[in-house]
This record gives sequence, C-alpha cells and structure tokens, in this order.
Amino acid sequence: MVKFLADECCDAHLITRLRAEGHDVRYQLEEAPGALDDTILHDAFRDERILLTEDKDFGELVYRLRKPTARVILLRIPVEERNKKWPRLLKLIQDRGPKLRGHFVVVDLYKYRFRPLLFNV
Repeated sequence: MVKFLADECCDAHLITRLRAEGHDVRYQLEEAPGALDDTILHDAFRDERILLTEDKDFGELVYRLRKPTARVILLRIPVEERNKKWPRLLKLIQDRGPKLRGHFVVVDLYKYRFRPLLFNV
C-alpha cells in the first residue's frame, strides 16, 4: 500500500483505480479544491505522501524555489492518450515503488525520468 496526495488536476479515474488497488489516496478535488500548489506540496511532505500531479508547476516549486518534498510523480501523458495513464502509473508503482523516495519522477508514454530531490527524507 502506497500513500498518495493527488492534486486536483489528476484524472479521477486514476484515483478510483489507485483506491481499488488498496492504496491510501487523499484527493485535493474532494478535500480542498482550489488549494495553492505550495500548500499541497507542504501537505504531501508533512503527511509523507507521494504527490501525484499532472501540473508541471510543481517542478518549479521543488527545484527553483527549493520547497521540501519527499516524492513527486508528474504524469506527462497527452489527453488523447489518457487511457495509458493507469497502466504507466501501475507499472511504475509495481516496478520501482521503493525507489520513489527522494525522487521527482516524470512519467510519459515511453519512459520514467528520475531526478533526485533536494530534500531527501
């Protein structure tokens, strides 16, 4: 079981699938729609959850503004390929779950890019 904090921009289908697989998922759209990205990032860090997002602005918060976080997964899959989001995310969790800590992971249709985080907790 993996603990996630899903940004409100995440596809609701992913949230349903993650929960069906037994993962603990807090979904911003359900809890606090319109929350600031900085607040979402802080909450994920505080609660030791993987931040799941489709918003590349989190990269700026983490790297340019040096905001602390423990794990981020950024899905960069085009809308027209949305049916591939779940298989790509599931494979990442199954194959690389323990290696997510301390990384900002970008998921696209063909690869995973792991970038070390500045604050590795």
